[in-house]
Amino acid sequence: MKHLRVLIMPLLWVALALPVSAEKLSLNTISSYLNKFTTAKGGFTQINADGTISIGKIYIKRPGRIRFEYNPPDKSVVMAGGGTVAIFDGKSNQPPEQYPLGRTPLSIVLKKNVNLSAAKMVVGHSSDGKSTTVVAQDPKHPEYGKIRMMFTSNPVELRQWVIVNDTGGETTLILNELDKGMSLSQRLFSIDLEAKSRGLKP
Repeated sequence: MKHLRVLIMPLLWVALALPVSAEKLSLNTISSYLNKFTTAKGGFTQINADGTISIGKIYIKRPGRIRFEYNPPDKSVVMAGGGTVAIFDGKSNQPPEQYPLGRTPLSIVLKKNVNLSAAKMVVGHSSDGKSTTVVAQDPKHPEYGKIRMMFTSNPVELRQWVIVNDTGGETTLILNELDKGMSLSQRLFSIDLEAKSRGLKP
């Protein structure tokens, strides 16, 4: 199912047009930014390994909740809530595929308290003079894969992430400008309500 790729399947790494120069952000600065990041919504672009492009809207409500809605005619949705990820295939009338959020590296940035300075969590921290890239993993379960996050500075912003699964496959998500700090309904992150709205059993 191609929309599972949002979290765990192969995609390409795509660079953004960035400022000419930027200082390397510290892990404490990035952790602080993520911990202050409560709610957000905006657009995203997904570039698939087969060359196809998917676009849609993303909703984030930390801790632990995220929703990807694909633009029509695609009716697929990928969401996380209540510690579970659910993939609703827009072309199927089957119940959603589900698995624990904790088994995807995306759970690292959705935690209530992000501490990138924790032992063995960060396995890469670099700057190309335009952006800062951090590669993180669950130190207790490195087999779950890694997340490679790219941040710009002044102000600090998360611009894209790449999920690297246990076989080395990559998923890239490029974020448009995000609006932050709004109220987001719990309905957006309810797997049960999404299933009912589709006439499915969760």
